Formats: sequence, C-alpha cells, structure tokens
Amino acid sequence: MRVITGSARGKKLITLEGNDVRPTTDMVKEAIFSIVQFEVAGAKVLDLFAGSGQLGIEALSRGASLAVFVDSNPESVKVTRENLKNTDLHQKSRVVAMDSFAYLSGCKDKFDIVLIDPPYSKDIIGHILPKAVEKTEKNGIIICEHDKKDQLPEEVGEFCKFRTYSYGRIALTTYRKRDEEE
Repeated sequence: MRVITGSARGKKLITLEGNDVRPTTDMVKEAIFSIVQFEVAGAKVLDLFAGSGQLGIEALSRGASLAVFVDSNPESVKVTRENLKNTDLHQKSRVVAMDSFAYLSGCKDKFDIVLIDPPYSKDIIGHILPKAVEKTEKNGIIICEHDKKDQLPEEVGEFCKFRTYSYGRIALTTYRKRDEEE
C-alpha cells in the first residue's frame, strides 16, 4: 500500500494484519480521488473508520488543509499515527481514538469531504449517514465505500445519492446536497 500522488507520493504505508482488515485497493483509492480531484486542495477531510489512515493521508498529500482520522481500534490509531509521521503529514492532522458515531455526536467541526469506509455488510453506513450529513459543509461531498450488494438510502437529510460507481464487488456511493431547483 502506498500514497499515489502529491507531496508524499510513493511513500509506503503500513496496515494492520488479519481477517478483519480490508484496506482500500489502489484502484478504488484512485477512483475516490478522481471523483474529488478539484475539491481536495484546501479541503477539511474527515476519514471515518480510518483503519491505516490511507484515504485521509492521500487527501493530505494532494493538498487538503486538514484531515481528521477516527477509528475505535487502538491498533488502527497507532498505525495511522505511524503512517502520518512517516509521510510527514502529521502537522495537518488529528487522530481520534473513538467510535465514529460518538465522534460525530460530539463534533462541532464541518468538513468538505467525508470518507466513510466501515466494515462491509453490517448496515453501518445507513446509520451513520444522518450524523455525517450534519457535519458536511453545504457544498461538501460524502463518499461511502461498501459492498456493491449493500443498498444505501437515496436521501439523507438535505443530501441525496449523487452517483454510484462499481469496481468488482466494491462500490463507491457519493452524496451531495440536494439541488434546490429540483
């Protein structure tokens, strides 16, 4: 696993071992950053269920002003901090060792890009989306990585499903604020 482009291009990232870990593939990571390529520079990014932190680190490498990494697994938090240090991107980051639901409930910040990549097939996205919408700027985007069999809601608060992309068994679903003219 590596950083694809930007200031930390080519830097190797470490990840956790085990069956509970499913790092985002380079192909899917490239797709995520193609979707937001013109929105990353200067963005405040929230990486929920951060794992190794690779998505938020990619955003920082591409010019995001801040990335907040949230994961409840102490080992994931440790790996994220190591990856941030090794890529020299730790100055523009915050790592939070907390459940993503609890973090969103107490968070006062708003984000331009929210990345949600929880364990697959546990119906987590449907439950966390309403809280994520509350913490997303009106012109922001939410990107959910999930199993393509998972059915995500069409609308969540003022946000609606914008587009879904498929990559084998993986899908990316994006949400943006509903157009007022509709």
